[in-house]
Amino acid sequence: VYNAAPAWGVTVGDALGVPDPVLTQHQHQHQGQTFSFLGIRVSSPLSLVVNGKRPPGSALAPPRLALSNPSMPP
Repeated sequence: VYNAAPAWGVTVGDALGVPDPVLTQHQHQHQGQTFSFLGIRVSSPLSLVVNGKRPPGSALAPPRLALSNPSMPP
């Protein structure tokens, strides 16, 4: 689950409700092989319903700031 906190997740057997999903077909080629799979995205893990309940606010990963300067050598 994208943007989920490392300590939060769903397990096998959980009932999962996915409101407003976005279904995407992924196709990737690597070393002569083609990999194709479907992905389901939601805006936030907080929009899911797990076993009839919404996840707690702590299920959302905290924001991280990543900076880069392409003109500076590493």
